Amino acid sequence: MRILVTGGAGFIGSNFVHYLLNQHEDDEVITLDALTYAGSKDNLASVLDDSRHKFVEGDICDRDLVTELVSDVDAIVNFAAESHVDRSIEGAKPFVTTNVQGTQTLLDAANEADIQRFLQISTDEVYGQILDGKFSEDDPLNPRNPYSATKAGADLLAQSFQTTHDLPVIITRTCNNFGPRQHPEKLIPKFIQNAATGENLPVYGDGSNVREWIYVEDNCRALDLVLRKGKVGEIYNIGSHAEKTNLKVTEAILDTVGADDDLIEFVNDRAGHDQRYALETKKIETLGWEPEYSFEEGLERTVNYYLD
Repeated sequence: MRILVTGGAGFIGSNFVHYLLNQHEDDEVITLDALTYAGSKDNLASVLDDSRHKFVEGDICDRDLVTELVSDVDAIVNFAAESHVDRSIEGAKPFVTTNVQGTQTLLDAANEADIQRFLQISTDEVYGQILDGKFSEDDPLNPRNPYSATKAGADLLAQSFQTTHDLPVIITRTCNNFGPRQHPEKLIPKFIQNAATGENLPVYGDGSNVREWIYVEDNCRALDLVLRKGKVGEIYNIGSHAEKTNLKVTEAILDTVGADDDLIEFVNDRAGHDQRYALETKKIETLGWEPEYSFEEGLERTVNYYLD
């Protein structure tokens, strides 16, 4: 299979590119990335010279470039996105441009080509918060910050192309990823670095906000499975059921690094901070997937990666 991976120099995208090339010897991968602050060719260093991989620096909003690349692939996996909630609160425009207009550009190009699969990578945040129970794929969307609102918009746009144009779209919504190659502004790599250097770890509010955490390699396995065996038109939640408060995550990082709890610093809460996310994952489990790594195993691997 020839696969265009957009945003493939970012965190999850680069891990997915490595996964494809390691697991499928017949796959060929084109990575498209604009190399903004969150993307780096260093994340692809070990595969840049692979004969089955081609890296292209470019923007998914560039219609001519996207059309050229899409014409030569079987599938598109769209990771390209602005994804940091705090940045979206400061200014939403880049999120609308990349997450909505960029997705539209890809969908238009895919609709003109003979694409077998269009995998839209989304997030559990499009559902909003849930205090009890878990979100299923049929639950209504209720995004509560500009980032998640633009991701929800991209989801709806992708679904409309499947309904209107019969484009073979599949959507995945994954919980919080962590692991190698994540940008240091994100919670776990930032806190690992701060703990290792003796800096304070700023925890929003009282640290009671709950997130579900998945090791990135488990997510890559799930995405690969959906790409090849998922049903067109479906949405698949990908979750680990490993729910942790932000404070518990912080304490686990300090313990794994070997730093003291007195580095924890409680700061003013983020505007519109969702209290809890949780996903029902029965649908993807019917495809034969389940996470292999516990939170603790994944965290130890992640800490070792960043400390090394």
